[in-house]
Amino acid sequence: MRTREWALLRKIMTQDIVWTLPGHSRISGEARGIEAVIERAQIIVSYGLTFNLKHILEGQGGLALSLHNTVERQCKILDEHLATVCRLCEDRICLIDTYLSDVDMVNSFFV
Repeated sequence: MRTREWALLRKIMTQDIVWTLPGHSRISGEARGIEAVIERAQIIVSYGLTFNLKHILEGQGGLALSLHNTVERQCKILDEHLATVCRLCEDRICLIDTYLSDVDMVNSFFV
């Protein structure tokens, strides 16, 4: 997402990918399908976040990313720790679940 290589992201996801994100903000809920996932990613990067990848954790059927995202925009601050868990299907991402350290902060930032 940081490099905005949308074509690369399309290559590593299944057509029926689902991305869940908690809360009731502009980016919350389920994004279903590649185009919906790319659209959500584009909204997120449009806010100018700094993505700090802390760890990549490998599992039996996928991986998890430990991230720290920060940004200050229009007198609002986002300082969020999160885990993004990706399930793989035939070496492509088919499911993404994002877990947030402060859902209320994300709700008030992404309006």
